[in-house]
Amino acid sequence: QVQLEESGGGSVHPGGSLRLSCAASRSISDYLCMAWFRQGPGKDRERVAIIRRGGDRPYYDDPVKGRFTISQDNARNTLDLQMNDLRPGDTAMYYCAASIKGLCFRGARDYTYWGQGTQVTVSS
Repeated sequence: QVQLEESGGGSVHPGGSLRLSCAASRSISDYLCMAWFRQGPGKDRERVAIIRRGGDRPYYDDPVKGRFTISQDNARNTLDLQMNDLRPGDTAMYYCAASIKGLCFRGARDYTYWGQGTQVTVSS
């Protein structure tokens, strides 16, 4: 059974930084792509960033471009999300997800495996 476990969430002031990590129970090179999603209070789940197998050409959704960086470590089987210049609007539960399907960009439906989430709160 595939397991994904997020860590690194917490509370920060606006402008602060956090680094999230997602540990996979199997080799992340097995996945076609991996992604970070988030769900804020009263909001739908939204995608944040995608990284393809091999790590090239990461994709970022507009709200986080220039502030977040997605990366993967094949040796450690982890997916990371470096978040800088955090804003109150970034407050959400953050989830990592993995896809074994042929598509990665249609949203949550492309992703088969999900972690339980880690909470990020940005407030002054």
